[in-house]
Amino acid sequence: MTIIAEHGYLLLSLACVFGFFMAWGIGANDVANAMGTSVGSRALTVKQAIMIAMLFEFLGAYLAGGEVTATIRKGIIDTASVADQPELLVFGMLAALLAAGTWLLIASIKGWPVSTTHTIVGAIVGFAAVGISVDAVHWPKVGKIVASWVVSPVLAGVMSYALFKSVQSLILNHSDPFARAKRFIPFYMFAVGFLMAMVTMLKGLKHVFKDEGVSMSFGECALYAAGAGLIVTLIGSYFLSRIKEDPERDANDRFASVERVFAVLMVFTACSMAFAHGSNDVANAVGPLAAIVGIINSGTIAAKSVMPSWILLLGGAGIILGLATYGFKVMATIGQKITVLTPSRGFAAELGASATVVFASATGLPISTTHTLVGAVLGVGFARGIAAINLRVVGTIFMSWLVTLPAGAGLSIVFFFILKGIFIS
Repeated sequence: MTIIAEHGYLLLSLACVFGFFMAWGIGANDVANAMGTSVGSRALTVKQAIMIAMLFEFLGAYLAGGEVTATIRKGIIDTASVADQPELLVFGMLAALLAAGTWLLIASIKGWPVSTTHTIVGAIVGFAAVGISVDAVHWPKVGKIVASWVVSPVLAGVMSYALFKSVQSLILNHSDPFARAKRFIPFYMFAVGFLMAMVTMLKGLKHVFKDEGVSMSFGECALYAAGAGLIVTLIGSYFLSRIKEDPERDANDRFASVERVFAVLMVFTACSMAFAHGSNDVANAVGPLAAIVGIINSGTIAAKSVMPSWILLLGGAGIILGLATYGFKVMATIGQKITVLTPSRGFAAELGASATVVFASATGLPISTTHTLVGAVLGVGFARGIAAINLRVVGTIFMSWLVTLPAGAGLSIVFFFILKGIFIS
C-alpha cells in the first residue's frame, strides 16, 4: 500500500500511456482486420474505410464500451492471492498492457492479423503464473480461449463458404447475372440488416442495455433485428434501383455491374461491424487500465469497477489513431494476400463472420473476432478452389496465432520483473 501511496501519480501516468499504446495496437491490427475485406474487395477505398472505422469504432468504444467491468479481464486471475499486495496487480496489469502493445506493434509491422484478446490474455496469464502463482490463474478459462483458435475460423469458414456458394448458384452462374442480382439481392440485404443488428445488440449495445437496466432476450433482439433488416432492405433497394447495367464495363468483366450491387451491401456491413468491434474490443485496452485506476484510487482490489468515461475516450482515440497511422499493413493481408476478393466475395466473408458472432453469442461458444474474419475469407477462397488461396500467407498467419499467447506471456513476465525491480528496492 505504501508503494501505491508514494508512486500513485506515476503509476497512473504509466497506465494511461501503456493503455493508449495497447489501444493503438488494436487499431493498427484488429480494426484493420474488420475493414480489410471491404478494402480488399474494392467496395471501399482505404481512405473511406479509415473514415468509416474512425467514426463507428470510436462511437462503439465511447458510447457502448462502458459496461461495469470486471477488473481482471475475462476472470483469468484469482484476486484473493494478491489481496494483501495490490501493488503486484498494478505492476502486472502495467506489464500486460505494455507487452500486448509491443506484440501488436511487431505483428502489425509484419502484417500479421493476430487476436488482441489472445494477446492481452497471454500477457495476464504470463505475469500471474510467474510473478504471483500458477494457482492464481483460472486455467479452465484459458482452455476455453485456446479452443476458440479452432472454433472461430472453422465456423466462420463454413458459413462463408455456404454463403458464397449460394451467391454462385443464385446469381453468378447464370447467363444474365445482373437480372438475377436484382431479383435476389434484396434477400441478402435483409440478411445483412438482420445479422448486423444482431451483432450490434449482442456484442455492442449489450453494455448500454446493462447500464440502463434493460434486459433483452435473444428472441427480442431477433425481433428488433428483423425490423432493422426490413429497413436496410428498403434503403438498399432504393440504391439498387439507381444502379444500371453497364454493357461497356460488362464486356470486359461480365460481373462488373453485379459487383457494383454487392459493393452497396458492404458499406452497411463495414459500418455495423466497426461499431460492434469498437464496443467489444476496446475492453482489451481499457479493462486492465480500469483495474489499475480502481486500485490506485481505493488502495484495494475491487471485484468490479465502474468504467470512467475518460478511459473510454482514451481507448477510442488510441484505436482510431492506430488504424489511421498503421492499419494499412494488416488490411493488405486480409484483403489482398489470402485470396483475391471482389465485393460479392467480401460480402460473403463479412456476412459469414457476422453470422458466426451471432451464433456464438447465442450458444456461448468462445470466438475470436480476428480468427473469425480470417476463417471467413478462407471459406470464400475454398469456394473457388484450393488454388485460389495463398497457402504460404495462410501458414504464416496460423504460426502468428500460435505464437501470440506465449509471446504476450513472455514479454509480460520480463516487463513485470522490470517494473517490480524499479518500484520495490
